[in-house]
Amino acid sequence: MALKLSELEHIKEESRQLRGSIAEGLADPVTGAIGEADTKLLKFHGSYQQDDRDLREERRRQKLEPLYAFMLRARLPGGVVTPAQWLVFDRLATDYASSGLRITTRQTFQWHGILKGNLKPTIAAIHQTMASTIAACGDVLRNVVSTPLPMQSAAHAQAYAWAAKLSEELAPRTTAYHELWLDGEKLVGEPEPEPLYGRTYLPRKFKIGLAIPPLNDIDVFAQDLGLIAIEEDGELAGFNLAVGGGMGATHGDASTYPRLAEVIGFVTPEQLRDAAEQVIAIQRDWGDRSERKHARLKYTLDRRGTGVFKAELERRLGFGLQSARPFRFDHNGDRYGWLQGQDGRWHLTLHVESGRLLDRGEHRLLSGMRELARVHTGDFRLTCNQNVIVANVKAADRARIDAIVATHGLDGYRRQSAIRRHAIACVALPTCGLAMAESERYLPAILEKLEERLAHHGLLDAPILLRLSGCPNGCSRPYLGEIALVGRAPGRYDLRLGADFAGQRLNRIHRENVDEAAILATLDPLFERYAAERAPGEGFGDFLVRSGVLAPPPVRRIPAEVVA
Repeated sequence: MALKLSELEHIKEESRQLRGSIAEGLADPVTGAIGEADTKLLKFHGSYQQDDRDLREERRRQKLEPLYAFMLRARLPGGVVTPAQWLVFDRLATDYASSGLRITTRQTFQWHGILKGNLKPTIAAIHQTMASTIAACGDVLRNVVSTPLPMQSAAHAQAYAWAAKLSEELAPRTTAYHELWLDGEKLVGEPEPEPLYGRTYLPRKFKIGLAIPPLNDIDVFAQDLGLIAIEEDGELAGFNLAVGGGMGATHGDASTYPRLAEVIGFVTPEQLRDAAEQVIAIQRDWGDRSERKHARLKYTLDRRGTGVFKAELERRLGFGLQSARPFRFDHNGDRYGWLQGQDGRWHLTLHVESGRLLDRGEHRLLSGMRELARVHTGDFRLTCNQNVIVANVKAADRARIDAIVATHGLDGYRRQSAIRRHAIACVALPTCGLAMAESERYLPAILEKLEERLAHHGLLDAPILLRLSGCPNGCSRPYLGEIALVGRAPGRYDLRLGADFAGQRLNRIHRENVDEAAILATLDPLFERYAAERAPGEGFGDFLVRSGVLAPPPVRRIPAEVVA
């Protein structure tokens, strides 16, 4: 008997390739919102309808509808932004958004607080810069992420080229985007074909990430399809394929869980495009369309079996995957300050707390980046850790870049603690509808208190991965944090511990549903032991496992034989 499809499957089926009645909803002057079904389709166009939850109750008492506004997200494969694009994005943040530019954990920008009437001109302006918002959200291939630091080797340049190629060639083909936002020709007759996605697209979102060992700065094992670039003699030999990663879970539902991707084989560069397309196609055909909580590729693999999935992939490709090549990851965060590339150009990585570019007091981050964009002749690279790289700088221009950075307070990375430089937080309240607790707004307060305890134990320079999430959905990849707080309710979190610094081991719950006092009381004696008992170079998560504070982890899904 056929399974009952989820409501969203019917919405997609009847949407006329993602059109729905979005145009009518945008034109309705009575409300700041659009229809419920259309909010689901709007995600495919790169936008979420939200409201200010801080004001929700007050507006209810005043008999006003919620203060609706829209979050808009760009599609920027590999996180590459030209100075010209940056200036346009900055202007849109100033003219239309409520809280500056925000760098996401998928190497792109979000604008929050855009009113309904400003949504179309904002998208049109992004399009004019040769960027887009199509498929930045929704049940499709999302923004393809890549190790961002350019020109460290020829392989880095080739890797970005592949991120851009996959993003372009595996994007939806519907003309609804041009019709709705760019005044394109309206569809007449039957909807145009979607050769990869079909009428109902994917069962759930799909993420591809490309990492170049020894840097796992994109958390490659958190991706539905992780691509591990293999360099041989300075050239890109190909990619190990890792399938089935994902961070999302639901509190109290053991049938949902975070999962690391599994390495299943190796393909050459010439085989990569077809391999990526067929992995997506199998998930399109096999994914759960009745229960969205179980619709990601990780659940498909656990339901069908990884061996069965690999066999089906090889059948569709018409060739067998090669054995995975050895690799080694030793670093997960960004590397701050100046680094020189193979071609002699320089790259400056700047820290942006929670990715939020705003002007606050002496820290005028938005204005500073604007000034950099006006004089910079290279490009900018956004990172999966919510930071920005001023990339491809000529040696003669370094002093001018440094002066702008210092004047605007963008040089905080020089003085910050190691845990602060490696912290990631999702947006959460007040705009995210899923948030159960604070995240971005809580990060400065909890960091200050953690830093006080770390300083007491002589650990301010110890790199520790801290991840905050307002809910278990996992946008900040909390399950890969050596320390992670996952929101349960206002002021209450699950404290998770024990991931490694290379992004190859999940953490686990150590204290459930606790407040700040309990979090600090739990961590302080662990910091004391870590300071006294750690081995040279041993990370905090590794120490907790080795010392017996945490039970040994389950068998890793990353085959040991391919970890050099």
